[in-house]
Amino acid sequence: MENWSVDQVCNWLRQRNLGELVPKFREEEVSGAALLALNDRMVQQLVKKIGHQAVLMDLINKYQQQKSGLKSLTYGSTDRQMLNSSGPIEQKKYLCSTEKEGELIDHRVLKQKKNLKSFFARYKTLQWTSSYALPDFPYDVKCILAEKKCPDHSMRIRIIEFLQADMTKYLEGSLYPNSQQYNIVVNALLQAYPFLDEDGNGFLLWKRALKDRFKYVRRPIEDDEQVLRNKCKFGHRRGQTRKCSFAITGHSLFALEIEEESSAMDVHIKWLKEEYLKTQRNWKEVDNRMNVTIEMRRKMISDKAPLKDILRLFPFLRCPYQLFREFQLLTHMDIYKKTVEILEIYSENILSLYAVRNNPINVMLQENLKRHTEEDKSLPLTDMKMTAACLLLPDVFGDDSSLFAAVNEEVKAVTPVLEVKNPFHVNSCEFALYVEREELAQLDDCTMALAALVAAFRVFDIPCPKRIHRTLNFLESLVFEVRSPASLLTQVKREVEAPDYANI
Repeated sequence: MENWSVDQVCNWLRQRNLGELVPKFREEEVSGAALLALNDRMVQQLVKKIGHQAVLMDLINKYQQQKSGLKSLTYGSTDRQMLNSSGPIEQKKYLCSTEKEGELIDHRVLKQKKNLKSFFARYKTLQWTSSYALPDFPYDVKCILAEKKCPDHSMRIRIIEFLQADMTKYLEGSLYPNSQQYNIVVNALLQAYPFLDEDGNGFLLWKRALKDRFKYVRRPIEDDEQVLRNKCKFGHRRGQTRKCSFAITGHSLFALEIEEESSAMDVHIKWLKEEYLKTQRNWKEVDNRMNVTIEMRRKMISDKAPLKDILRLFPFLRCPYQLFREFQLLTHMDIYKKTVEILEIYSENILSLYAVRNNPINVMLQENLKRHTEEDKSLPLTDMKMTAACLLLPDVFGDDSSLFAAVNEEVKAVTPVLEVKNPFHVNSCEFALYVEREELAQLDDCTMALAALVAAFRVFDIPCPKRIHRTLNFLESLVFEVRSPASLLTQVKREVEAPDYANI
């Protein structure tokens, strides 16, 4: 079972009438080795139903008992190796303890057994450290490490999380590694990636971070009701004063670390608020502090914090530049550059489609083009066409245009939507992005407006309404280069023009 793949584990679950657990086990990539390393706490997190928890733990325990029973039938090779590598005194202790198994055991024999247990523990530690290898990091972490770039705060956290999970696997579910094991893991990391050893202090920094991660993971377990009941049941009240004082010190240190991190975030947020009110802004420092606070910001958004609270703490998200930059941090795509390319390629084609020929926006465009051409040929006619193409996109796909842009009318949609006033009056046209019926940002032109609309859905993690999803899917397909422009244009013509000609 130790060598089973994830698929083999899933097949085993189905055979044991635990097929409901397969999706979760596949999502968490639970292999055979990981399955055997599961403890009660991990099973509770993986499996929701109590009945399934009991059955799964029973199956794992039975397998481990059968395995240990087979080893005890003969004088195990591991025990032989341990006794052969030990001295005659320790061998004698082991034999004495086995001979007196059924007799009354005095304190000297108990002491011998205790010494033997510590010897076995030391031997297992040596086996663990000699076989340790770094885990297979995720793709984005591999890319950063391959470029030999110093990881930022969020990437450091991801590396530490994977190291902690990997150590737990090697420790067979234990969350209490010793100092030597911390040293082995951190040394392996720095030997594989020497550039992580910053100014020669990298070892201490990474070791401290790894220890703090284990403390964080242990914290909910120490507060678990069952753990507390077991402590009372098995007499953990003895030595309570000393233990409690140690626990208080440990919790105080942990609380101090959280307080320091929280105060650092408060400093960054206060600076960003003050800088936002200035007319001359230090954009380089704004970028740096927005980078440092991105983890907090993403957590607030994923926890569905009110948008007003997010914008109150991070007002620079109202700036189109920072909105586009946040989108780029999340997707590695320049949304503004992509939007310019989309409108340049598609404007003429969209305006020529039969479905929008008699649309009020197109009629308004033609009238303004004719008037401006007669008056002044130097006016930016291309910008007018791009604006019209942008506003006609929902009609091309048969979507609800009121969820895309409110042209010369009041915004009614709660989801991100554009407010457009006088779209073809070069000197008086206005574009704004609204979210939850509140103005988020003023925008220079239709290109910036379209980019901001697409970015807002992704940055604020807002679900796309069904009545506009085809338009946004089209735009995102081009932004993320999922399909080529030519194939998408062919699809648009086929889906839109064919029904119209059929009705003629």
